[in-house]
Amino acid sequence: MNTILQPNPIQLSAVALDKTYRKGPEEVNVLKGVNMDVRKGEFLSIIGRSGSGKSTLLHLLGLLDSPDIGEIRLEGKRIDHLPARTRDQLRNRVFGFVFQFYHLLPELNVLENVLSPLMIRHSTWEYWKRRRELQDLAREMIAQVGLEHRIRHRPSQMSGGELQRAAIARSLVAEPEILLADEPTGNLDVDTGKGIIELLSRLNSERQLTIMMVTHDEAIAQRAQRIVRLNKGQIENIRERAAS
Repeated sequence: MNTILQPNPIQLSAVALDKTYRKGPEEVNVLKGVNMDVRKGEFLSIIGRSGSGKSTLLHLLGLLDSPDIGEIRLEGKRIDHLPARTRDQLRNRVFGFVFQFYHLLPELNVLENVLSPLMIRHSTWEYWKRRRELQDLAREMIAQVGLEHRIRHRPSQMSGGELQRAAIARSLVAEPEILLADEPTGNLDVDTGKGIIELLSRLNSERQLTIMMVTHDEAIAQRAQRIVRLNKGQIENIRERAAS
């Protein structure tokens, strides 16, 4: 008897999103009625020209900004209108973020940077009570991204690829359900960028981690399972990657 594989459930949805920014006297309509579903465990890339709205869409999905019109839904429940504290908790527990410019704290070493989301999540007393356990978790994550030899180094002592790996470890240490990556290879050379994409692909495959990645690079976008193309604030097309 043939078994019919059911698609993974929808995890995150954009529903009729509009977003407008004001630049001086001018209003710029960045997103115009965007609808999109993301399934649990998929690796999706969002691609488009500069100004097409792809980073804005990612920021709205991750609750870093709020839509003017429309809704963000997590597992079918609306989340963009929740109280600020609840949205903060979702950003700390459900979403992980990786950006083009790393955003590591320069005064902290790799271990301390990776630990920072856990320090935010827990009270001072709880953190100190569990510090050995949490430090071991951070060390494990640092090893998974291949940076165990840099654990005591500060950002100024590291290469661009190492900085991005540290940023990925920091984003994953709190065990998020969804990773949002905004141009994660945009500040790297081609070979280093390929290494970062290999790492993201492995995390998606091994952990079934949902990944949404913004990129302007067609070759990088092809590594995802599904490609969403934005043009002037609207979805132009959505297509599955051809089977290899």
